[in-house]
Amino acid sequence: MSLSTAQFKIAARAVRTHVRCLATPSSSKGRFSQTLENGPSFDDFVADRVPERVILGNTTAPRLPSYLKTTIPKGASFSKIKKDIRGLGLHTVCEEARCPNIGDCWGGKEGATEAEGKKGATATIMLMGDTCTRGCRFCSVKTNRKPPPLDVHEPENTAEAISRWGLGYIVLTSVDRDDLADGGCHHFAETIMKIKQKAPQILVEALTGDFWGNLDHVSVVAKSGLDVYAHNIETVEALTPFVRDRRATFRQSLAVLAHAKKEGVRVTKTSMMLGVGENEDQIMHALRELRNIDVDVVTFGQYMRPTKRHMKVDRYVEPAEFDRWKQVAEDMGFLYVASGPLVRSSYKAGEFYIENVLKGKGAQRRANNTLAAEQVLGADSAKAQS
Repeated sequence: MSLSTAQFKIAARAVRTHVRCLATPSSSKGRFSQTLENGPSFDDFVADRVPERVILGNTTAPRLPSYLKTTIPKGASFSKIKKDIRGLGLHTVCEEARCPNIGDCWGGKEGATEAEGKKGATATIMLMGDTCTRGCRFCSVKTNRKPPPLDVHEPENTAEAISRWGLGYIVLTSVDRDDLADGGCHHFAETIMKIKQKAPQILVEALTGDFWGNLDHVSVVAKSGLDVYAHNIETVEALTPFVRDRRATFRQSLAVLAHAKKEGVRVTKTSMMLGVGENEDQIMHALRELRNIDVDVVTFGQYMRPTKRHMKVDRYVEPAEFDRWKQVAEDMGFLYVASGPLVRSSYKAGEFYIENVLKGKGAQRRANNTLAAEQVLGADSAKAQS
């Protein structure tokens, strides 16, 4: 049985009407009209009754204190470092992690000459690309299960850039590369060795991942000629599962730091964020665990939420509290402690650690050896007299 043209048009019109009614129920029109009826009128917008204060945004979140606000980065040293990084296709954690201290660190010391500024500047180069295989809840670095392959020219380019800058101290870090068989440890070690070949006077700090707990990979980096081996525990043990990627554990990080020291690294270092929900007992527990494995340097800084997609700030820690934790850690025997709202793992590394840790540790050892020698001589003299 076939339909005439007129019958087909009537049937099609009925179908369209039926579908339209289902997509836009007539009852919704009544609700929308009622909402407009009950809403503000034109008179409300032109009335003299203006509120004294308009509140925008999320008023339940803690407000950013004034001591956490920084200035726009500038300076000759800053511009040169940025230009060289762009030209050689390098990445820095300063930029990728949106560090608030980038102008201060790259610019060197305020009011210093160009040469002094270079020596006082610190840059943190991020090796193995700008895409991480992990997804920590505090970090703004891009993540992907399969990042691009390694740049085989990166070790040479990094060493070349660093030798140009004339810095006194350089920090090398990297994204986690769980997709690589060796976690990228040989790439890391090759970069360090090339830097030492081109500029042996530069002190090199390596801030590595945990290599998924593979201590053989830790050994490769530890024996590469670096001066400081750093690996961050990031937070207290109880909060680690909520702050870091599930593949990173507190105990695994302790094992990395302990093994680096065992391999003969002069200085081991770690960093903790405050303001993520930790309490005093948990911080003390973390510090005791670090001292048990002879970690030399610890830094404390304020967690800053990089974007709204990341975990919220629990609280903004007052500067006085940072000062107190600095004193506590020093009293526990840490060789050096940097603690403050804007302190980051590699913040002002050259200024803080060249004199106070690396040179200071050598001086301390010489003093201890001298004291031990004097005690031996004193004992021998006493025996001779008796």
